[in-house]
Amino acid sequence: MKPEYWERAKRALARRDPVMAGIMRTHPKVFLARRGEAFMTLARAIVGQQISVKAAQSVWDRFAACVGEVTPQNVLSKQRPLLRACGLSDRKTEYIADLAQHFADGAIHVHRWPQMSDEEIVAELVEVRGIGRWTAEMFLIFNLLRPDVFPLDDLGLQKAIRISYCKRRKVSVDAMRKLGENWRPWRSVATWYLWRSLDPLPVEY
Repeated sequence: MKPEYWERAKRALARRDPVMAGIMRTHPKVFLARRGEAFMTLARAIVGQQISVKAAQSVWDRFAACVGEVTPQNVLSKQRPLLRACGLSDRKTEYIADLAQHFADGAIHVHRWPQMSDEEIVAELVEVRGIGRWTAEMFLIFNLLRPDVFPLDDLGLQKAIRISYCKRRKVSVDAMRKLGENWRPWRSVATWYLWRSLDPLPVEY
């Protein structure tokens, strides 16, 4: 289901930025869609770190088969060796267990997120081992559908800006940040279309 702000954001971006307008015209029928429940989405992000999409899917399938419904309680009920046998490294096993414990303890305040700012949610998520700022920002975009996230560390975003705005020359973080100011408060939407300029098919996070 399309975010309620999507068309409004597209109109605003197109008025301000002819390059962005061109990218959006090239991809007229695709839009950001919510991905999964919070715990499962974050667990899947941890599983996929530093391995190929195909390998991540294989490990995730075995992990989901092992725990059944992917909930904090089900993860915590499994012995660590069982989780490692799914193809998880020792470190990722620890990370997913830590994530499950944070949810089980109420240290992650899902019910408060609607009232919390993006930065407050990022600060809460990065307290979990294995979740850095990039993962938290992907979660804000793909799970919470926050409209104004600008993941400056994302390699795809950096590449797309180089190609579309900088004649393929290297671009500094400060220059990216300045460019992004023109897209407020719709930087998630601008980022999403810049990703589409590299790959027309949305990636599962």
